[in-house]
Amino acid sequence: MRERLGNFYILVDEIAISDLSFSREYEKAIEDKQISQQKAERMKYIVEQAKQKKKSTIIKATADVEAIKLIGQAVSKNPAYLQLEKIEAAKFVAKALQNSNNKILLDSELLMMNFDLMS
Repeated sequence: MRERLGNFYILVDEIAISDLSFSREYEKAIEDKQISQQKAERMKYIVEQAKQKKKSTIIKATADVEAIKLIGQAVSKNPAYLQLEKIEAAKFVAKALQNSNNKILLDSELLMMNFDLMS
C-alpha cells in the first residue's frame, strides 16, 4: 500500500481500520465451523468418558472375581465363615429397620438368624 501511495507522493505511517464487516454468509460459515468444533470436542469428551467407565468396570469386575475367589477359599477352609456372614447381614438389616420410622415384626428366619440350623 505504501508503494502504491508513494507514486502519488503520499506518505503513510499507519493505517487503522475502524469499521470492518463481513458478509452474512461468511459470518454464518465461521459460526457453523465453531459449532462443529464444539460438537467434535464434546464427542471426544463423551468417548473419553466411555473409555474411563470401561476401565472402571473392568477394574471392578477383576476385584469382584478376586473377592469371590477369596470368599470361596474362606468357605472351603472354614464353613463357619458363612454363619459369620449371615450374622453380619442380619445386623445390617436390623440396623436399617431400627433407623426406619416403620414398625415391623420379623421372625429370626427372615433375619437369616435361624440358629437351630446353624449348629
